[in-house]
Amino acid sequence: MQGKYPVITLCGSTRFKDQFMEAQKKLTLEGNIVISVGLFGHSGDSEVWENMDEGTLTKTKEMLDDIHKRKIDMSDEIFVINVGGYIGDSTRSEIEYALAHDKKVRYLEAYKEKA
Repeated sequence: MQGKYPVITLCGSTRFKDQFMEAQKKLTLEGNIVISVGLFGHSGDSEVWENMDEGTLTKTKEMLDDIHKRKIDMSDEIFVINVGGYIGDSTRSEIEYALAHDKKVRYLEAYKEKA
């Protein structure tokens, strides 16, 4: 909490850029501080990966995953952008991290754990 404002980090596949932007606006207008992704690698920021060798690409992706977990550390909760119920491996890892650190987890769409 920063002052009276809860801090929320958005998590989810970057292919859902429009839904990230919509959630960011909605949550901000509800009186939250919203932290989002730094780039949309699957929907619009593909130039970031162009001409990157495999080693650099792997290190960059690892760095971005770590940065996002530091964002979760600064947050009171995460808000998962799970369009159509989709949750990929990175997002699942972020959810597990948030839960392990006693962060509240909310979802854009209703979500049920797979048995």
